[in-house]
Amino acid sequence: MKKIVIAAAVAAFGLTAMATDASAAIACNRDGECWHVKNAYKYRPEFGIVVHDNNWKWRIGERYRWREHTGRGYWRHGVWIRF
Repeated sequence: MKKIVIAAAVAAFGLTAMATDASAAIACNRDGECWHVKNAYKYRPEFGIVVHDNNWKWRIGERYRWREHTGRGYWRHGVWIRF
């Protein structure tokens, strides 16, 4: 019985973690550098960051590139700027 309770708790935690990831967003700067963010931060307007829904995709012919990084911050001219 104890194993069933532990298995159910682990499964519930896994579903919660998946739901958290689903709320992610995609941020892109004016240089075309895009990265995933766990929260849709409100970037300062002078940063030139646009936040899209997680299912956003750029169109054919648009020039974007993925640049991932952990932690809070944003990309500017190929350099990760931490908050």
